[in-house]
Amino acid sequence: MNRSATVALTALAPISWGSTYAVASELLPPDRPLFTGVMRALPAGLLLVALSRTLPKGAWWWKSAVLGALNIGAFFPLLFLSAYRLPGGVAAVLGSAGPLFVVGLAALVLGERASLKTVLAAVTGAFGVSMVVLTADAELDLVGLVAGVISSASMAAGTVMTKRWGRPEGVGPLAMTGWQLTAGGLIIIPIAALVEGAPPALDGKAFLGYGYMMLINTGIAYWLWFRGIGQLTATSVTLLGPLSPLTAAVIGWAALGQTLSPVQLAGMAIAFGATVAGQLFAGRVPVAREVARSFSSAEQKDRNISMDLSTSPVRR
Repeated sequence: MNRSATVALTALAPISWGSTYAVASELLPPDRPLFTGVMRALPAGLLLVALSRTLPKGAWWWKSAVLGALNIGAFFPLLFLSAYRLPGGVAAVLGSAGPLFVVGLAALVLGERASLKTVLAAVTGAFGVSMVVLTADAELDLVGLVAGVISSASMAAGTVMTKRWGRPEGVGPLAMTGWQLTAGGLIIIPIAALVEGAPPALDGKAFLGYGYMMLINTGIAYWLWFRGIGQLTATSVTLLGPLSPLTAAVIGWAALGQTLSPVQLAGMAIAFGATVAGQLFAGRVPVAREVARSFSSAEQKDRNISMDLSTSPVRR
């Protein structure tokens, strides 16, 4: 599969994540974000582990736990705390700063030397997102700001370390995604129980919403994301992040009756343009040979299952 097709498939992940707000607000129980995090991560993780029929071995037990904590277990609660303490626009802008964290960490850990153009694309993307989501009356909260920054840093570290450690010999992205989602979901369970108490009663709409979140928004989306990390540079993957708030804005306009001002439309054009430009620039980033080689063997052995799943339709 050529690079353009891999980028397009990986981009489906943040596009899917952009539907999270609409699904949560229309179908899920209110004020239960941590329970939603568990329902997103744990069932999807167990399903992917069952499909792959592969469990971690040796050091991969603790590596999977670390990656699951960074990408899911710490990221979800901190993200939700930020969203509750800050206006949605501010939280989204903090999230869009994630590519800048990845650029720095990838240079230190992976040897990916980001060009000035790549850095400018990341900054421009964050600026475009701010035009779409920020409002003049946005209020700032220190706890929310700290939580938002740490959540972005956590996901960035998880992205870089996922690339750094690669995968065990003969293990594909399906199993790796399942390990991380399962570990992350297990980490969130005690936090959710302590903060939110017993699970809420669920109706038909909630089951539909959680089914979508588990299968499409998490299971398939994170599989595509981690698969992309294995085939692209970490910087290239994270520069797709602005597609998430842009998708949320489009869904809000198309499905929820929200309006888009000329400034927001201009911001969407800027952020999308920066995302496309970032792929062109990041695609030229040289990567340390030993990091790149760590993926070749496992990727070859996983080719059949990857190709089968990548041809499945992704409904957004």
